[in-house]
Amino acid sequence: MVRVVLPSPLRALLSHTGELALSVTGPLSLRAVLDALEAAYPVLRGTIRDHGTHRRRAFVRFYACEQDLSLASPDDLLPEAVQTGREPLLIVGAMAGG
Repeated sequence: MVRVVLPSPLRALLSHTGELALSVTGPLSLRAVLDALEAAYPVLRGTIRDHGTHRRRAFVRFYACEQDLSLASPDDLLPEAVQTGREPLLIVGAMAGG
């Protein structure tokens, strides 16, 4: 099981509090986790990644084990602590403005 923490607006969209636990098959990459997340919660399609390109939305960041994974390849394997469920994958809404 992979643990995923969503930002508050996406948790509200799901009417869910706390973190999510996902069963992911195959290599545990960011792409596999996001595919499983969108399959389990279709309302999230298009909120984290673009519908057509599946590229990360501009103001969404991914963190795990104190590492920013936002610019890594979506096919890179997630850190071992995330794969074993010891640490969550954090999906964070970036802040901008002045």
